[in-house]
Amino acid sequence: QVQLEESGGGLVQAGGSLRLSCAASGRTFSSYAMGWFRQAPGKEREFVAAMRRYGDITYYSDSVKGRFTLSRDNAKNTVYLQMNSLKPEDTAVYYCAATVTGWSLNQIDYWGQGTQVTVSS
Repeated sequence: QVQLEESGGGLVQAGGSLRLSCAASGRTFSSYAMGWFRQAPGKEREFVAAMRRYGDITYYSDSVKGRFTLSRDNAKNTVYLQMNSLKPEDTAVYYCAATVTGWSLNQIDYWGQGTQVTVSS
C-alpha cells in the first residue's frame, strides 16, 4: 500500500513558478514509476509528466515540455514537479500518481488527493 500526499499548489500570475511535491508513504516507493496528471474543470484528467522508478527516463506532455521538470528523491520518498513559465491554461487540479504497469488512467495503482494550481492572466 502506498499513500500519496501532494503539496505546493496555489495561485500564481502567468509567467510565474510553482513547485509541487508528492510525499509517499510505504517502503516500496522505489518500486513505482511516479508522475503527475492534471484535471481542469469540465475536462478529462490528462498526463503531465512521469519518471521511471530509477529516475533514468522522464516523459513530458507536449504542453509542458521545456517548462516543467520532474524529479524524484527515493531517499525521501518524494517526487517534485517544478513548473516554470506558467500559463493560464495550466490551471487545474494536479494529481500525483504511482504505477507499476503504465500511464493510462486505468493502469495507475495509486492517486494522491490533488492540489489546486491556479494561474491568473
